[in-house]
Amino acid sequence: MATAPTPIVIDRPDQDESVSPDTPWIVLVWNDPINLMSYVTFVLQKLFGYSLEKATELMLDVHQKGRAVVSNGTREKTELDVFRLHEHGLWATMQRDGS
Repeated sequence: MATAPTPIVIDRPDQDESVSPDTPWIVLVWNDPINLMSYVTFVLQKLFGYSLEKATELMLDVHQKGRAVVSNGTREKTELDVFRLHEHGLWATMQRDGS
């Protein structure tokens, strides 16, 4: 007579069923000794659709403070923004928004 196989017990870790939204990411443009301030302003207008006033304000933050947050969003969006800024010769990075 065949015996039934012994069941195997698998311990599963407790899982948090709640789904937290992806923490927003930010894109930083950093000051560099290469690009003219007028060019940085132009790129910010071109890539992000900022007004001349907003792009100038961000460029001045880059120039005077060393960096400025120029965009935010999902990780995928900010990766694309950093890539596009690099294509235009600007120094840019992304990080999780800590605020």
